[in-house]
Amino acid sequence: MRVTHPFHPLRGQQLRCVGERYNRYGMTLLLETDNGASCSVLPQWTDAVAPDPEIVMGGERALFRVADLLELASLVDRLSGRDSSGR
Repeated sequence: MRVTHPFHPLRGQQLRCVGERYNRYGMTLLLETDNGASCSVLPQWTDAVAPDPEIVMGGERALFRVADLLELASLVDRLSGRDSSGR
C-alpha cells in the first residue's frame, strides 16, 4: 500500500499491509515500516481506496473537506458541552 494522505509522515512510501484492525470508528490497516514497526492507517489515507472526488476536483489544494469540518465542529461542540443550538 502507498500512503497518500498529504500530511502523513509516511506519505509516498510503499508499505506492506500486515493486517486489519477494527474499532468503533471502523477499519484501519496495519502497515509495516522499513524498520519492522507497524503503524495503523485509515484505508482512505492509502491507495487502497479511490481518491475522494472533492479532493481531486480541488487539485489537492484544499486543506480540509467540508464533511470533515462539519464532523470536527460537531466533536468540538460535544466535548465543550454545548448543545446543538450553540449554548
